[in-house]
Amino acid sequence: MAAVSAPPSQPEPQIRREDAGDGSARLLLAGTWNLQALGRRAAEISAKLQTYAADPRAAWDLTGIDRLDDAGAVLLWRAWGARRPDRLLLRSEHEAFFHHLAHAEHPPRRRRGFSPLNAALGTGRFALLMADHAAGFLNLVGQVVIESLRLLTHPSHIPWRTISANVYRAGAQALGITAMVGFLIGVTLSYLTARQLKIVGADIFIVDILGIGIIREIGPVLAAVLVAGRSGSAMTAQIGVMRVTQELDAMAVLGISQIQRLVLPRVAALALALPLLVLWTDFSGLVGGILAAEVQLDVGMQDFLLRLPDAVPVSNLWLGLSKGLVFGVLIALVACHLGLRVRPNTESLGIGTTNSVVTSITLVILVDAAFAVAFSHVGFR
Repeated sequence: MAAVSAPPSQPEPQIRREDAGDGSARLLLAGTWNLQALGRRAAEISAKLQTYAADPRAAWDLTGIDRLDDAGAVLLWRAWGARRPDRLLLRSEHEAFFHHLAHAEHPPRRRRGFSPLNAALGTGRFALLMADHAAGFLNLVGQVVIESLRLLTHPSHIPWRTISANVYRAGAQALGITAMVGFLIGVTLSYLTARQLKIVGADIFIVDILGIGIIREIGPVLAAVLVAGRSGSAMTAQIGVMRVTQELDAMAVLGISQIQRLVLPRVAALALALPLLVLWTDFSGLVGGILAAEVQLDVGMQDFLLRLPDAVPVSNLWLGLSKGLVFGVLIALVACHLGLRVRPNTESLGIGTTNSVVTSITLVILVDAAFAVAFSHVGFR
């Protein structure tokens, strides 16, 4: 029998070994097996448990344990070699401890050195993970389309208040940061190009460069990147926290559509808010560029605004707004997809939020490149 010091109010943890009669041992555990009762002699008890666990035929009887916590359960689990013994008796209220330990995720072992096999395995795992994400993303898109069509036939079910709240959070609250960054980008672009234009005496072409550059490319991409880092990550975190707190499970039990209540309002909000933010970013960038051009090239605000409609066809504006619409839908879908895939632990929540920002920005750049190639003949005189 092994015992360790514990407060008088708690029975000491006890281990008693009996012969079962068939040549095997029967181990009876009793007392209190928690962190306070185990105390400083947990290592000694662990060594004795491992000695007893070396016999695979041993029967373990834990029904005599009065109190058990995670510390005691982990001590036993490690002694058993991270698996349940074949012959185990325990109380029903203690079953949850070992169930969680059996289904806990273990970090992958690090493989030292490089080998072709490890490289091939890593590439295969990455490809399978990307295929899984792609399939899940396409499934989410399909569900969003189906729910959208269903809501169009039942307009009274559209969550207008949720959409309005998301428009306010993703759009109105982002006006300050987009205006400041857009203004500074406009100033920087104007200063850099003005120095080169002075050399060749083409000062007036500052209007063409700023107009097309900001309205067609910089404004939409800048607004999308800021929204992806600010609002996209927040959406992933919100849905991920609902997974951690089991709110998503409660919605499923109550029969509430997660797509209709969580995904669609965010997609609709960003599809509406991001084109408006693109307009606001374009305006801020042009204001910064005009002020810098007036200082560097003596191109007055009135001359700039008079030349702008001729230098920049209106098709560039529509192209920029179309990009904002597509970027908004993509950012919301990626944020919701990764939020719904968060596992109920804080580590997964952090990883999902980070992946949401990185994936959204990467997709924005890829889609912007596709727009540039597909519409390279549009918007130029």
